[in-house]
Amino acid sequence: MSRSKCFLIGIGMIAVTAIILLAMGRIPICDCGYVLLWTPASDVSGSSQHIADWYTFSHIIHGFIFYWFLWLLFRRWTVGERALGAIFIEAAWEVAENSPWIIDRYREATIAVGYTGDSVLNSVFDILWMLLGFFFAWRMPVWVTIVTAIVFELLALWVIRDNLTLNVLMLVYPVEAIKVWQAG
Repeated sequence: MSRSKCFLIGIGMIAVTAIILLAMGRIPICDCGYVLLWTPASDVSGSSQHIADWYTFSHIIHGFIFYWFLWLLFRRWTVGERALGAIFIEAAWEVAENSPWIIDRYREATIAVGYTGDSVLNSVFDILWMLLGFFFAWRMPVWVTIVTAIVFELLALWVIRDNLTLNVLMLVYPVEAIKVWQAG
């Protein structure tokens, strides 16, 4: 499949994801009425509402993981076709993550007591950040991608006491001691 066709299909997939999220009742942008490029850790209410926040690193790491996973399973596919697979996986996660079941799970199992889900803008950018990670993993040596993922995980852990690893662990198998530590 040509690059331009993959690009157009990818844009269409992201647009359909945004439409599904809007139909689910997700807010288009932050209730605050404005859009920020970066939401600092101190702005808990703005987290997952703007273009980027500390969880953006997790979505970039998703891209690393999806690149390797799809490369292992579909080596004959072009990188564009594998990118479409990555968009599909990330878009499916964005829809699931913003379902009442996952939002409630975050509230009960993690420190995200006031979590209300992502804005549509944030979800769309989460997909784009994942694509950045996907193409980074495609172009960089494996060791650079692994070191980058470790740095992102440690940085987020240091700044917000959360990262992709803890997020998955606490969602699947909550550990009370970790929840207490994260609460500070």
